[in-house]
Amino acid sequence: MEGGLVQHRRQIVGHVNNNGRVIKKKNLRRRSFILSSSTTTTRKSKSCVKDVNMKREVRVSSGLQKLYYCCKGVFKGPGLVPLTHDVHSLCNILDSMRPEDLGLSRELQFFKPESGVSEIPRVTCTTVYECPKKKFSLVLFFLPASAVIPLHNHPEMTVFSKLLLGTMHIKAYDWADSADIEHEYCQQSSSLRLARLKANSVFTAPCNTSVLYPTSGGNIHAFTAITPCVVLDVIGPPYSKRDGRDCTYYTDIVYKSPDGKLDEENGSEQSYAWLKEIDVPEHSKMNCIQYLGPQVVD
Repeated sequence: MEGGLVQHRRQIVGHVNNNGRVIKKKNLRRRSFILSSSTTTTRKSKSCVKDVNMKREVRVSSGLQKLYYCCKGVFKGPGLVPLTHDVHSLCNILDSMRPEDLGLSRELQFFKPESGVSEIPRVTCTTVYECPKKKFSLVLFFLPASAVIPLHNHPEMTVFSKLLLGTMHIKAYDWADSADIEHEYCQQSSSLRLARLKANSVFTAPCNTSVLYPTSGGNIHAFTAITPCVVLDVIGPPYSKRDGRDCTYYTDIVYKSPDGKLDEENGSEQSYAWLKEIDVPEHSKMNCIQYLGPQVVD
């Protein structure tokens, strides 16, 4: 969910420091969010702060470091889907990860919409690590309650999603095979394409890692936060418009066959839907912040 999505978002508006605080830049309205309650900072003189910064050691999370080493072996490059045993290994690591592995407290103060504002709240994202060879990236998404990441695809990508905190509704599709329905129904409109529903459920952390592949596993999905949520995505390879991996957004239209054949075979009218490509939704724009939490050591 990172690359191509991020290309349409606002520029960096702050950073997450080693105490877990998101700090806005001076040219924007100040607003802070506590990501960790591990330490409390007091005012110091400039010389004292400079001295502390010089002596500060890089924080390393064993969970995050294990994830990094595993990703190096799992992702071989564009066009190569991870092997089954590699997928299981990476899922096992992600399943055992805790919010604390990324400097997040369970008492996290999420990005909340301002009082009186009725618009859909913005999602915030931060890149934890991006492989210099663009084989994979680790990205955190912070969703306030009611925030939405609209229906979008992941071309030629494998994505592992780990819900670290909160409760979220996930809806996901894969493109339907031509054999799924009679040809005449596939030709309903040149602007529509038939997709099979793969997921339409609510998930609450802690839960198992979900995996989507280039052509299966729910490659086209949407997230809706029921409560404030944090999602860690492992993306391989990341979005790249230059390499043909740009992000496309869709709206879904419920599919009903005239004779009810699909309903009988699949048990639900919602088993299929027509997907229509749309322009970048306004509520897909995100606030991007710099990650300065526990670091990956190459």
